[in-house]
Amino acid sequence: MAEKILMKGNEALAEAAIQAGCLRFFGYPITPQTELAAYMAKRMPKIGGTYLQAESEISAINMVQGAAAAGVRAMTSSSSPGISLKTEGISYMCGADLPALIINVQRGGPGLGGIQPSQSDYWQATKAPGHGDLHILVFAPSSVQEMADLVGHAFDTADKYRMPAMILADGMLGQMMEPVELKSGDNAAKQDKPWAACGHENKREHNIVNSLYLQANELEAKIKERFERYKIIEDNETMCDEYMMEDAEYVVVAYGASSRIARAAVREARRNGIKAGLIRPITLWPFPKKDIAAAAKNAKAFLCVEMSMGQMVDDVRLAIECSRPVSFFGHTGGIIPDPAEVLAEIEKLSGGAK
Repeated sequence: MAEKILMKGNEALAEAAIQAGCLRFFGYPITPQTELAAYMAKRMPKIGGTYLQAESEISAINMVQGAAAAGVRAMTSSSSPGISLKTEGISYMCGADLPALIINVQRGGPGLGGIQPSQSDYWQATKAPGHGDLHILVFAPSSVQEMADLVGHAFDTADKYRMPAMILADGMLGQMMEPVELKSGDNAAKQDKPWAACGHENKREHNIVNSLYLQANELEAKIKERFERYKIIEDNETMCDEYMMEDAEYVVVAYGASSRIARAAVREARRNGIKAGLIRPITLWPFPKKDIAAAAKNAKAFLCVEMSMGQMVDDVRLAIECSRPVSFFGHTGGIIPDPAEVLAEIEKLSGGAK
């Protein structure tokens, strides 16, 4: 077993990317993810990689696009308003079928908002990470260890389906320190991308990386092909974690940092005789619809716990086809919910059931 190291979440994300074969990082400082970029600035030159602080978030994402088109593993990171600036570039990458990793260590919004933890970018990540008909892979870790583990998985899955991936963290996870075991391996084989525009040496036809299709029927055909790929992803790449769900009647759905709080509340509810359980989506896209729908067979009610105004609620309602009531509890603007508050909401749903 590898030795565990006490690391801050932002630094674990950076080191895990290096271990996963990331050779190019382009970013711009913004709280609360700046430590990630600072870590890359120190480490990348030592491994023969490239760290470049761009003049803006827009420049950074377009540099990622160029590196991804050349076939190397590339990454950028930012926090909420910075991700908003990157969305045009993310859309271009989706249109060109380019894999790369984008990390969002969320803060409160809209606008500049604040620098405290938030989960209010769920809609942006899962519904509109750019213009047009598109999806990106979205992973939501709940611990520093899972942040590190999901980096390599996100890179691999992005390569597999030729699309951008996002790790949706938050300021709480990015700033906390926990023991983490970092995995290393030989990623050379993963760098072989026959579609890449990386020079052909007159041994093959030119590769063209492009997102512009002037003929409407050509663009429609390309988008339909992409959505067939999305369906395969929904069928095969969904991830979630269940806690005390065997006989759960009151199901809490929470992701990321909020799920840690919800887990404590569920555990206390069980001590009080309430059959509560937790479903924690790890992939926010693809969303674990089937798992949540299966939970509705025994559930009396659902409760979404988020650090937002309830952006995941509609996805839960759709997953269960509105067959059970779905309520919401959370804080926004950078306020972190308390386990006692979540427990009180579970008790309210159950009517104090024993």
